[in-house]
Amino acid sequence: MGQDVRSPRGPRCIALVGPFQSGKTTLLEAILARTGAIPRAGSVDAGTSVGDASAEARHHKMTVGLTAATTSFMGDSYTFLDCPGSVEFAHDMRAVLPAVDAAIVVCEADEKKLPQLQIILRELEELKIPRFLFLNKIDRANKRIRESLAMLQPASRVPLVLRQIPIWKGELIEGFVDLALERAFIYREHKASEVVALEGGDLDREKEARFSMLEKLADHDDALMEQLLEDIQPPRDAVFDDLARELREGLICPVLLGAAARENGVLRLMKALRHEAPGVAETAKRLGVPETKDALGFVFKTLHSQHGGKLSLTRLLAGHLDDGATLQSSSGGASRISGILAVNGAYETKRASAEAGDTVALAKLDPVRTGDTVTNGKAPPAALAASEPTPPVLAISVAATDRKDDVKLGQALMRLHEEDPSLVIVQNPQTHDTVLWGQGEMHLRVASERLRDRFGIKLASHPPAIGYQETIRKPITQRGRHKKQSGGHGQFGDVVLDIRPMPRGDGFKFSEKVVGGAVPRNYIGAVEEGVVDGLTRGPLGFPVTDVQVTLTDGSYHSVDSSDLAFRTAARIGLNEGLPQCQPVLLEPIHVVEIVCPTDATAKINAILSARRGQILGFDTRDGWNGWDCVRAMMPEAEIGELIVELRSATAGAGSFTRQFDHMAEVTGRAADQIIAAHQHAA
Repeated sequence: MGQDVRSPRGPRCIALVGPFQSGKTTLLEAILARTGAIPRAGSVDAGTSVGDASAEARHHKMTVGLTAATTSFMGDSYTFLDCPGSVEFAHDMRAVLPAVDAAIVVCEADEKKLPQLQIILRELEELKIPRFLFLNKIDRANKRIRESLAMLQPASRVPLVLRQIPIWKGELIEGFVDLALERAFIYREHKASEVVALEGGDLDREKEARFSMLEKLADHDDALMEQLLEDIQPPRDAVFDDLARELREGLICPVLLGAAARENGVLRLMKALRHEAPGVAETAKRLGVPETKDALGFVFKTLHSQHGGKLSLTRLLAGHLDDGATLQSSSGGASRISGILAVNGAYETKRASAEAGDTVALAKLDPVRTGDTVTNGKAPPAALAASEPTPPVLAISVAATDRKDDVKLGQALMRLHEEDPSLVIVQNPQTHDTVLWGQGEMHLRVASERLRDRFGIKLASHPPAIGYQETIRKPITQRGRHKKQSGGHGQFGDVVLDIRPMPRGDGFKFSEKVVGGAVPRNYIGAVEEGVVDGLTRGPLGFPVTDVQVTLTDGSYHSVDSSDLAFRTAARIGLNEGLPQCQPVLLEPIHVVEIVCPTDATAKINAILSARRGQILGFDTRDGWNGWDCVRAMMPEAEIGELIVELRSATAGAGSFTRQFDHMAEVTGRAADQIIAAHQHAA
């Protein structure tokens, strides 16, 4: 395959993914510097990188949101999407993957990060995204390359095919041999590598490693297999063709070496991308884009800039799009583009149009959301892909410290949710609190910082209220009487209520057995309303459930009785009767399902036991080699910060889902502490 033939595949879009702190943003800087998009590579630690341009990213020295940057290499355009590595910000990665042509998985030879790598590779495998693995920080390697590859292979369901082997000088790596090109290169810091003669021990190692590479390619190429069996050297072009075909078909994952901080291995990576990664036509086919002359794009990220308003980051998969065009959205609604922008980190430049393959920001498409498919055709398009956020795992209640910012806070939260759908906003109907749910501690911290810094809202936050309730153990009959005379018409209502416990989970039931018109029919609805009022806060201070109340008797006054009087009488009767019914506290119990690497299962069991969890059992995680799934019953009060301990015990890889199961009694000292804390907070 010729090395200087311009690719016909159009502008390409490449995702940079990988475990937390594996060097993705540093690799993006190296790519931009090597291809001339920036004069020199910036630094994450110094806060000068193109990637981590937001205030939150620079403050925490980590990627907390997607960054898009475009450059050109040998006449071709590439947009790189730098995705966060932390599992807490993984939705940004999931949202972009359908639209990319290929992914570069940046990792290092670190066994602790293997579960994170497996999660990312599984996402790519299921979406059929072609992927290269870039083994970063090779200059710090303390293992031989074969050992590193053997350690990493369990994370991938397809063979990891080594494309390069390192050239050692003592204990240091000074270059590499390209097994497809059969050439040796010596690294030069911040410069192109120097070609050197391949000889001696390096030549022997190259022959052995190249044969191993060809054997893996031959598993899917009968002609190559015959050539190897007959000891015939295959043509170099045929080897490149096999590498490209098997990459695109998801049969292999090529492995390249480098050190992004030194810009080593970057140009060889770019050449592999150029010759082997598919283009927009193949991506459109993978997504099932219909044959059309209309422009068709996929929106993978929504941003709200302080000056430019709403921006929809979009990969154009087909057609030609002009500024000012009206777009139909798969989620409904139409909107007119008020600007097409090329995006390069925090900088945007206007352009008049976009072509198939381009990755651009479309301005002020108000009805358009992340994940939408858009077209300039007359009819709304079918959605090409869906990316549902994983269920949130941690929550805080938030409120503006200044009441005049309440409306502003609501609007800001909606914007944050639009930018990041994995943030969920819930209104607690009992406490009227605004509860912000997220993917972890850092996720919620960054959201709070954005509310403060971008929207100017000072926040007060606290753990959300637990859904405690109370019920009764003993039945009672109680009279409720309301009589008031204040001149003119008075107020009179008189009811007799039969209050009884019901089986757990039955909720509330009201009935009446009034005879002889002791309580007129037109007041019975008011009596039920009064009972409901009384159940909102029981003698322990919590909503009352699993109670049946029957109206059995009462009396009325022909002049002074009214709906309000009977409603008040019913509430009085309930409030006076419930304390005599042996009230008991109830707490919500959830079924929790935890997924974790097998070597962390014992730690997870200990964490669950310490949090009053009742372990129901565990099994191997279906289809996940080296993972377990643990199921347990846990009180809601103990789930609050479970994710913090879980992530700590699993090097950031573990997660859980939960579902409400039932309410259970809490007695003794634990109940006393909960009731006292609730009364103090009130």
